[in-house]
Amino acid sequence: MSKPLSLSEARALLLSPLGPVARAGQDTSRPRVSFEFFPPKSDEAEANLWKAIQRLAPLNPAFVSVTYGAGGSTRERTHRTVTRILAETELKPAAHLTCVDASREEVDQVIRDYKASGVDHIVALRGDPPGGAGIGGVYQPRADGYANATELAQAISRVGGFDITVGVYPERHPESPSIEHDIDVLKAKIDAGATRAVSQFFFDMDAFLRFRDRVRAAGVTVPLIPGIMPVSNFNGLTRMCGACGASIPDWLKAHFDGLDDDPETRKLLAASVAAETCARLQEEGFQDFHFYTLNRADLVYAICRVLGVREQATA
Repeated sequence: MSKPLSLSEARALLLSPLGPVARAGQDTSRPRVSFEFFPPKSDEAEANLWKAIQRLAPLNPAFVSVTYGAGGSTRERTHRTVTRILAETELKPAAHLTCVDASREEVDQVIRDYKASGVDHIVALRGDPPGGAGIGGVYQPRADGYANATELAQAISRVGGFDITVGVYPERHPESPSIEHDIDVLKAKIDAGATRAVSQFFFDMDAFLRFRDRVRAAGVTVPLIPGIMPVSNFNGLTRMCGACGASIPDWLKAHFDGLDDDPETRKLLAASVAAETCARLQEEGFQDFHFYTLNRADLVYAICRVLGVREQATA
């Protein structure tokens, strides 16, 4: 579990002649990492996904998760990808599952199918409103379906034998009236069986740390894992942040200004920003990081190297 720096620790960092990335290179601890992928839509996309998996697998992640499309649109592809990872690799797959546009019985059957396949980790999410409304749109649960991630976690717990991960929004869920409400929802999901919380991606470090402090002050003790997204397409990032409520600091805008036609420099900046974010969080006591890979390995692999995560030796 992460904890705030003590006064002496904070003073030592301020006086250090090294930056956080350089200090991370001196740190002998090895943080735990996990990676998120999305199910491919074509043969070419599937080939690219497996290149990313093969590149990152030797880093021995704690788990790898596979997303579930809006409205359950990738249900079969998600299941196929998860079961292939389970069958062909040594990785520990975690399947995303939502309760959007599905009955309780349909969701329960998916849970049972995962258990029969040997999958014992589910990422339980309510899911985005169907019909293209996206996050922040009006969500109306089906009368015969689960209403939210708390009910979904309860359903997974009833089947039993699963590790359950849930999501949190460090800058407030777009549909929530307050951070306090978000924390109450998180506590309800934990009571329903959740064992860890992974955050939405963020770029405002102070906002994330304030959220961490409020979560801990509320008595929540499960692991809170920062979600890291090294995005080199700033226009795409702006759209994603607008949808999920993540703020974009002015300094980040300045970094990418004028680089619309320079993808290589954008990639270098994306890796630099994400690496420094992780290095600073490591100094704040975080030892778990969840990377939204977008099915690409290069940036994530470089960031893991900064954190001291290396390929595991084989016998």
